[in-house]
Order: sequence, then structure tokens, then C-alpha cells
Amino acid sequence: MHINVQYFALMREQAGRSQESVDTQAATPADLFDELCARHGFSLGRDQLKVAVNSEFGTWTQTLAAGDTVVFIPPVAGG
Repeated sequence: MHINVQYFALMREQAGRSQESVDTQAATPADLFDELCARHGFSLGRDQLKVAVNSEFGTWTQTLAAGDTVVFIPPVAGG
């Protein structure tokens, strides 16, 4: 299935891109993250991230569908 992924901050730097389209068999955002982590070597773990699917905050266990857009949201520092 085809999924669109967007990256921000540290994850964008580690992936070397701000977005990508992937063909995956991942059923959930957790499965997709594990697959992408193996590919890109992300240093952040799931416990440090939020996930959004199709512009809405989601859960790591929700079911993905073809064409979904997934965003892994890292912690943000500000001041």
C-alpha cells in the first residue's frame, strides 16, 4: 500500500528529506515507524513522538489505509 510520510525537525535531518512516499505492508503507524526507523536510523523512539494521520492526531495502533498521510511529530523546543 502507498503511504505519504512527512518529517519535521530532527527527523527531517536524519531522513534527509521533508517527505517521502513509501510502499509498505505496515498496518499501523507503529509498524510504519519501525520500518522507517530501520531505513533512516532515527534516534527518537515512539515514546518521544506524536503521530498524526491525515492531519489529525492519531494513535500508534490505528489502522492505516492506502493513500494516508502520516506525520511523526518530534518534541519542539521554544522560547
